[in-house]
Amino acid sequence: MIVRDLGLTQYADVFPRMQAFTAERDSATADELWFTEHEPVFTQGQAGKPEHLLLPGDIPVVQTDRGGQVTYHGPGQIVGYLLFDLKRLGIGPRALVRGIEAAICQVLAGYRIEAANRDDAPGVYVAGSKIASLGLRIRRGCSYHGLSLNVSMNLEPFQRINPCGLIGMEVTEMVALADNVAIDKVRDELEVALRETFATD
Repeated sequence: MIVRDLGLTQYADVFPRMQAFTAERDSATADELWFTEHEPVFTQGQAGKPEHLLLPGDIPVVQTDRGGQVTYHGPGQIVGYLLFDLKRLGIGPRALVRGIEAAICQVLAGYRIEAANRDDAPGVYVAGSKIASLGLRIRRGCSYHGLSLNVSMNLEPFQRINPCGLIGMEVTEMVALADNVAIDKVRDELEVALRETFATD
């Protein structure tokens, strides 16, 4: 698996790159994992309902082709895009989602943060508050889009939406729950957890 750290990016630039990579890959193409932090942006899922976008204000809204409803990305949040050949890995979409959630929970456990997934709403939650979101698209047996994990960011924009379509959902971040949290270290730990979860070299 090839891992790329894209740094701070505009979502509108990375989105078509994911689409192009997935459209052009073949059975010999190595899987890739892209890490980035995005400039402030709301992204709306393919079947997203506009009523969940409350008061976007000065933050741009980008329509995308992933699953799920609306979410927010901004600096201080790790975004991981999983460009995986699921047929080659021998897993389906549900196993991909559960694996991502498990990897995030593994990282959080290292900071003594008790986290869990929910059967009714993809993502990772701490004491009822959302700390990580998932949104994926599968095309020709290959995944793109991925996860976002709130590490140390401005959470105010989440108040302008119903996060992931969940009315009244509180959102939290790692620095509010643990000491000695550094985003670069968390990103490295998440890479290791994802490699272990999906048994990639």
